[in-house]
Amino acid sequence: MARMAAAMVVVVAVAVAAAAGGARAQLKDGFYEQSCPRAEEIVKRYVQQHIPHAPSVAATLIRTHFHDCFVRGCDASVLLNATGGGEAEKDAAPNLTLRGFGFIDRVKAAVEAECPGVVSCADILALAARDAVVVIGGPSWRVPTGRRDGTVSIKQEAMDQIPAPTMNFTQLLQSFQNKSLDLADLVWLSGAHTIGIAHCNSFTERLYNFTGRGGPGDADPSLDPLYAANLRRTKCPNPADNTTIVEMDPGSFLTFDLSYYRGVLKRRGLFQSDAALITDAAAKADIESVVNAPPEVFFQVFARSMVKMGMIGVKTGSEGEIRKHCAVVNKH
Repeated sequence: MARMAAAMVVVVAVAVAAAAGGARAQLKDGFYEQSCPRAEEIVKRYVQQHIPHAPSVAATLIRTHFHDCFVRGCDASVLLNATGGGEAEKDAAPNLTLRGFGFIDRVKAAVEAECPGVVSCADILALAARDAVVVIGGPSWRVPTGRRDGTVSIKQEAMDQIPAPTMNFTQLLQSFQNKSLDLADLVWLSGAHTIGIAHCNSFTERLYNFTGRGGPGDADPSLDPLYAANLRRTKCPNPADNTTIVEMDPGSFLTFDLSYYRGVLKRRGLFQSDAALITDAAAKADIESVVNAPPEVFFQVFARSMVKMGMIGVKTGSEGEIRKHCAVVNKH
């Protein structure tokens, strides 16, 4: 088993290098080496100082980075406030529960104090997400930098492009392929749910109204019935509850580990999109292989997919801008 795991790690390391190769002309390691040498250190130190006191923020930073990259690429458009009577990405339903905006603003302020107008909000978000996962004991990965910040943020685009928790496997895979990600990326990026939380109203249809008949007898048959009963009794007794938070990986949601996948295999994923992962033979086989391997294998494959995701539709060179404040575009 150790020999097989080591072989998998080598393959993944090669895959990470290949994924990074296509974007090397746009992003590069140490992009700020000359213009702001301490930029990455400032981000890392802020994260190291604050995440231990609020470890659940690591999950929201990963989720914010993911939601950002899936709409207009990794350009920090998810951080922008609405202007001119319109609504921005952060006003879309999938983003209403994101809690990391203030955290990113404070990191940005620390970097701006060192190097005004040099480091993008998009890079700060990508770096902070990685560093936060490391602080809670998860994997590290390369974050080449040089992203520029977008100037447009539209609510409807977030509604249309961020994968929904109600999606089946075909819909999920198409959503990922639309962003040049593949089946493996879908499986491994879903592993971030190991530190995730969800509000009751994001999955209560699975508990009370899966077919439209309504009531506790109308639960999603793909959800373990004992687990569903426990959720109805102890977590979400009110189907309309939009405030109660439930751990996506009960018992270890602050630990970056394999227990999320073990729960999925036991039909205990909270979302339909979690359950969908084992409706595809290849995806299920990937999950079964990783839960039987050392944790380092999951860390490697997750890192590979994070590198790829962080390069979706990046703006570089003279595209976009370097925002002074992450929530607003610069005044010209």
